Amino acid sequence: MQFEYLEMQGAGNRILVVDERGSGRPPPGPAQILRLGEVLSAPRFDQLMWVLPARHDGHAASYRVFNADGSEVEQCGNGVRCVARMLAMSSTDTVFMLDSPAGPVEARLQGDSVSVSMGTPSFEPKNVPFVAENAAKCYQIDANGAEMSVSVLSMGNPHCVLEVDDVTAAPVASLGPLLETHPRFPSRTNVGFLQLVARDEINLRVWERGVGETRACGTGACAAMVAMKRTDRVADDVRVNLPGGQLVVSWRRPADPVWLTGNAERIREGTIDL
Repeated sequence: MQFEYLEMQGAGNRILVVDERGSGRPPPGPAQILRLGEVLSAPRFDQLMWVLPARHDGHAASYRVFNADGSEVEQCGNGVRCVARMLAMSSTDTVFMLDSPAGPVEARLQGDSVSVSMGTPSFEPKNVPFVAENAAKCYQIDANGAEMSVSVLSMGNPHCVLEVDDVTAAPVASLGPLLETHPRFPSRTNVGFLQLVARDEINLRVWERGVGETRACGTGACAAMVAMKRTDRVADDVRVNLPGGQLVVSWRRPADPVWLTGNAERIREGTIDL
């Protein structure tokens, strides 16, 4: 299988964008996607965004999201910003409506930044999914004999958020995979390690489901901000500092969508044969 790709990055998250709007060709299988990391000479990619024709009138495109391990996931905040930037490279439009696996997404371009509406967060355990009798702002969860308090929500994909005193010392590599595969998350989960700096700033590291620790995670940034906003510990607009760069997350009222703003840059183009 041969295809052209555009390698991009958003806040340090390495994204491969493949534009198949013209052909509607289905994506490669999990084993082929897994091989991408072996074939590419650049550092490993984090997500593959497979762009297809729109499913609704007035929308620019649809897309599917795959992690580097070949697993298909529901959403990728940094990836959708890269898709919007790719679309703008051949268009004068600055606003795009996109069909995502998690629902419609609006993308707005302004200068070097791309803002995307990530939908309304869901706290219902069955929507995450998460094993719990009732929805709560925090849950006690046992991991390897240690009990900890976590926030759990869906941003179109599952997230577990854990507050720490210092993200640089957080046990991301050891605790991340334990929580990712915890039996209370039947579909696995992304895990955010959050340090509250001020009402308008947090530091964050994310262990991504199917990838491991990444330099940035857009939906993870949204989940971390939302978890803090639910207990009125942050403002409506929050800077989220990640190892790969900074994102801005905005959320005002529970019924409002969460907006994610950050850069989306082209790195190179290429052709690959799997």
